Amino acid sequence: MNPAEEDDAADRPARTGRRPGQSKAREAILAAARIRFAENGFDKTSIRAVATDASVDPALVHHYFGTKQQLFAAVVELPVDPDLTLGLIDAAPLERLGEAIVTAVVGVWDSPAGPGIVAAVRTIIASGDMSLARTFLLDVVLERIRQRIATPQDDGRVRIGLVASQMAGLLVTRMIIGVEPVASMPLPELAAAIGPTLQRYLTGEIDRPA
Repeated sequence: MNPAEEDDAADRPARTGRRPGQSKAREAILAAARIRFAENGFDKTSIRAVATDASVDPALVHHYFGTKQQLFAAVVELPVDPDLTLGLIDAAPLERLGEAIVTAVVGVWDSPAGPGIVAAVRTIIASGDMSLARTFLLDVVLERIRQRIATPQDDGRVRIGLVASQMAGLLVTRMIIGVEPVASMPLPELAAAIGPTLQRYLTGEIDRPA
């Protein structure tokens, strides 16, 4: 390099931001994870398998996305970490679980993250690929709750399905269509009204054909 070139190099600002290839690695991880989660579900997908599919080291997946739940949240473009909401539900006593679910979930919908959640739901529905939506509901959100209510006689899957139907209907009614007065009902009032129904689904008697 001649003196003039050295002066030019000295005058140029140092390159900042991500190193070349980092954004491509992140996109490759997301693409691989999307396929894995859709085909194998949440439980049967591992960070190592996603890393292999994306041709990166597993440590890089953890670097970008943290836990497997956080990776899944990134795949479905959720603006919040589902583990934070689930932690609030985990802390509730079993007899108040229905009310806790409404309070925690609707609390997130009503937060600044709410529009992003609605956008993610709309994107999933518009894509026509329901496998990721089912995986998120059953394996990420509801599985921990199912494990709490399961008994040797009842694995809780029907109960969890009923809870999912109620909460999906509430999401559409409150956040997407905006049916009043549900759309503007204060959260404590909403939880008091819907919580007992969820509680019956979770721990009460459910009539079934003989």
